[in-house]
Amino acid sequence: MTKITSLADEIRNRIAQPPPETQEQPQTPKVKKLKAEEAKLLQLIRAYDNSNHKSLVHVRFDEKTVQTLNHFKMATGVDVTRLVAFAVKQLFEGNPELKAIIKQFIQNMTL
Repeated sequence: MTKITSLADEIRNRIAQPPPETQEQPQTPKVKKLKAEEAKLLQLIRAYDNSNHKSLVHVRFDEKTVQTLNHFKMATGVDVTRLVAFAVKQLFEGNPELKAIIKQFIQNMTL
């Protein structure tokens, strides 16, 4: 059976691919370090598995953030849902005080 893709999917795939035979300018060590960090972060986001996530949360963003999220999707091919799920997970893992606030609230609620 042949793979069926919509025109929009084909355009997204073309946009996400780097242009062929682009001439790269010599980069400073600082720029190379930033690009390596960007690549590492992008790999982490792409590797994040949200396929077993079944719960849905309706979130509101300002217009500029939505535009940035959509541009990120077009530039990288990473789904916005995956990016947001990854970002929220990183937020809670990087800030244990948020979990402490939630835990304290639940303890007070059960008393």
